[in-house]
Parts: sequence; C-alpha cells; structure tokens
Amino acid sequence: MGTTYVVVRHAEKVDQSRDPDLSPAGHARAQALARRFADTKVIAAYATDYRRTRQTLGPIANAHSIPVTLYDAARPAADFVGTLRAAFPRGTVVIAGHGNTVPAIVSALCACKSAPMAEDEFDRLSIVRIDASGEARLEVGRYDADSPP
Repeated sequence: MGTTYVVVRHAEKVDQSRDPDLSPAGHARAQALARRFADTKVIAAYATDYRRTRQTLGPIANAHSIPVTLYDAARPAADFVGTLRAAFPRGTVVIAGHGNTVPAIVSALCACKSAPMAEDEFDRLSIVRIDASGEARLEVGRYDADSPP
C-alpha cells in the first residue's frame, strides 16, 4: 500500500481580482470533487491561502472531517512535495493549487513531465499513485459537476 496524491487547480472563480471567491460553477465543481472521492479515505487536504483553493477543497475536507492545511504557493514544488512524502507514507492526500503551480507539483510527485495548464482549464484531475517501493504512476483525467464518482 502506498500514497495517492490528487492534485487539482482551484475551481472557477467569480472574477480576476487577487483573492476572489468561487463562482457558482466553481462551487459545483468543488462538490463534484467531494462526490468523486466520497468512498475514498482522504487523510489530508492542502490548499494555498487563497479563497478559491480553500473553497475548492472545503466540501471534500468537510466530508472527511479533516482540516484544509495551508501551504505557501511560492514554496518550491520539490520542497513541498518532499514534506508531503515524508508526512504521508500511505493514504490519499488532496492538493489544490493554481494553473502556474499544479504542473510543477505533479511533476515533483511523479518525477515525470506534467503539461502546462491553460488559463481556462479547471477540470484537470491529476492522480499520482506511489507504491510501497516508491514507484510513481500518473493518471490524468477530467472532472466536472456531472462527473460520476
């Protein structure tokens, strides 16, 4: 048994201000994320200190009775991932970041290439599974408000 990291970009936001809330579509996407992992034991949730990332993980954190732990968006991805891998040798961890940080976090987790994100891409779901031997496998998919669990 190993660790699964679920990495998403924050959901849609209401405007382009520095720290906006999620839009109605963004809240629906956050609920979809929670539904998608309703039957998975999520042990930790990490978001940057922006409303949009905290709100994206709010429903999944509430469903699993865990806090949303804040991390610094400016922290180098390799440092952040090193801390995560040391803290969580097994279980499922969900991380919400930004279009300019998610690819680096995913790449650091899997030691592989992760494609850049377009400014309007909110539906990418990157799942990095790390087995007990430390080997990582990346699965990339999509999710939206209508995604099944």
